[in-house]
Amino acid sequence: MKKDMVEKGAILQRDRETYGIAPHIPGGITDTATLRKICDVADKYNLTLKLTSAQRIALFGVREEDIDRIWQEIDEKPGAAIGLCVRSIKICPGTTQCKRAVQDSVSLGLKIDTRYHALPLPNKVKMGVSGCMLSCAEVSVKDIGIMGTTKGWKIFVGGNAGPRPRLADPLVEVPADDDAVLAVVEKIIGWYRNCGREVRIGAIVEEMGIEKFRSVVLGETEAA
Repeated sequence: MKKDMVEKGAILQRDRETYGIAPHIPGGITDTATLRKICDVADKYNLTLKLTSAQRIALFGVREEDIDRIWQEIDEKPGAAIGLCVRSIKICPGTTQCKRAVQDSVSLGLKIDTRYHALPLPNKVKMGVSGCMLSCAEVSVKDIGIMGTTKGWKIFVGGNAGPRPRLADPLVEVPADDDAVLAVVEKIIGWYRNCGREVRIGAIVEEMGIEKFRSVVLGETEAA
């Protein structure tokens, strides 16, 4: 029986015969040359394209025998659409484009994506970076959410939009400094990677309570 091929970034589809793949497009930001290349491959192999909610372009209808050849022709990394790892970082347009943004979510989000995209972890981790409190990157339902304010960044943890939805808890506020945000994210990821649990971050926050989670993860106390 065919199944998902995590090592090739290929997800078995409803027909149980063909696969879907999604090249990595950091923050959904790309150029026309990349788009043309993806379209040319889709035409060549008669594939269907879909813009996904994770700011990727998925290709559907991939036959098993064509997977390696298609990845070679696309010449892009898989978009971590499957597996226990950090998924693509969802990023709003921020001050690069949006008139409502108050912080540069694109610059920060791409730094986070470069550091963590596809990093293996005990469970999947979704992150979002929004340049204002309208939260177009849906930070309140991400495992780690980062929201821009006029004073800096609010960092949230434990969100989940899955079958057991959970709103993220506010963890900490930091100044408008990318390094300050990255330091907090590194503490969360580092702690989670070594915590010995295989559940989503939200389940741990719910069990510990946000006050204890904050104290443990941000280094104020040791875990009990």
